[in-house]
Amino acid sequence: MRLLLATICTACLMTAACDGDSVRITTTTTDTGAKGVLRVVDALQCPETIGVLTRKGTAHAGGTTCLYTGPRGAEVSLQLIALTDQGADAVLRRFENTLSSDMPHTTAELRAPAEAASADAAAAQADVAAAEADRAAASADAAAAGDSASIRAPGMAIDAQGDRATVRLPGMSVDADGDKASVRIGGFSINADDSTGEARITSTDESVSVQAHENAAEIRTNAPGDATRRTYLLTDSRPADQGWRLVGFEARGPVGGPIVIATVRAKDRDSDGVFDSAKELVTLNVGE
Repeated sequence: MRLLLATICTACLMTAACDGDSVRITTTTTDTGAKGVLRVVDALQCPETIGVLTRKGTAHAGGTTCLYTGPRGAEVSLQLIALTDQGADAVLRRFENTLSSDMPHTTAELRAPAEAASADAAAAQADVAAAEADRAAASADAAAAGDSASIRAPGMAIDAQGDRATVRLPGMSVDADGDKASVRIGGFSINADDSTGEARITSTDESVSVQAHENAAEIRTNAPGDATRRTYLLTDSRPADQGWRLVGFEARGPVGGPIVIATVRAKDRDSDGVFDSAKELVTLNVGE
């Protein structure tokens, strides 16, 4: 079973791929310390070209909006939004709703598992104790049947019984049961269900959230601090009616605003470099 295989590969090999269904998990450490101070701007800088983007016409609305095109008909809109009568949360929620409506089938597919997971959360907590008891019983049965393994080393504990496995390493824990697996590593939690193709990744400080289902994924990042530094991405291997496979935004701005938002619509889920170029536009205007 793939999740059990991933568990054993992760624990025992860490950086090596396993034979059969290849599984590789890597982690990187990102500097979340204080970044540069974001600039307050009253008009956008809109170069004719940047990265893979080419500007359409000149700036609009008194220098607060610029439009760009990219490979395969990609579209980028750069906007300067004042926070006079609403906060950044409300503004970005509105942008997120608008963008997600461009890929309604993707949004619907991701929302259903999320709502079901939320409804099941309380029941899942109640099942933990029962699962532990079942695991102990299964361990005894598996041992009798010769279908178990136990590894102990300094800082390491691995137990496997049938299609269940638990792994404990410094800063990392894995619990696998059939098609389901729960991983805690560093400041991240990963919950996956191989039978439904669902996976959820969250950070303990809520700065990162990833929800994936089959061919679709929704990603949010929110850097800590009072300034606005947010990213939103919705991707799908299947195109929406207008051909979009990726929509999203990069938003930054100082406390109190204004904020600069680059919205992206691309027909390649890898964005053909469009999203990176959109981030360059934001950085050019307000900094990193």
